[in-house]
Amino acid sequence: MAKVYIALIHYPVYNKRKNIVATNITGFDLHDIARACATYGVEQFFVVNPISAQLEFAGKIIDCWKSEKSYRHNWTRAKAFRKVKLAATLEEVLKKLKKPIVVATSAKAKGGASFKALRSKMKKSKRPFLILLGTGWGMTNEVLDKADICLERIKAKAEYNHLSVRSAAAIILDRLLS
Repeated sequence: MAKVYIALIHYPVYNKRKNIVATNITGFDLHDIARACATYGVEQFFVVNPISAQLEFAGKIIDCWKSEKSYRHNWTRAKAFRKVKLAATLEEVLKKLKKPIVVATSAKAKGGASFKALRSKMKKSKRPFLILLGTGWGMTNEVLDKADICLERIKAKAEYNHLSVRSAAAIILDRLLS
């Protein structure tokens, strides 16, 4: 099985007016996506945000879980936080990885590679896979154009289709890596 990485993209993403913005990092996303990554054997979870104050905020949470006291308090969460790395740009992440196959996700995308087809490709590939998760109202076309593959969206039974990114991450990882 190929190595799998996740990048949570906070910039460039759209807001609901289709303006390009940077979204805030949330502690819930850090905790929950890190735990999902640890559960499914993801190599690293990159949090991408160009705003230094946001990276500092995330860094404080990560550093808190690196302490001996936190490890003794909740070793499973401390272990999950070892997977989290911060980056200012997607390009920075791409440079750290060796020619990954970039997979875009989107709640809006119609079509795209099925979970089954992508899972099969991941089993056969020697190259690592980088799965991009967007925040806000989705990744910009500029980011989506960097993807080698667009994954089919998570199909909802109801018309409502607006999962939190941490819920979507868990579902995607389960479908691809369980």
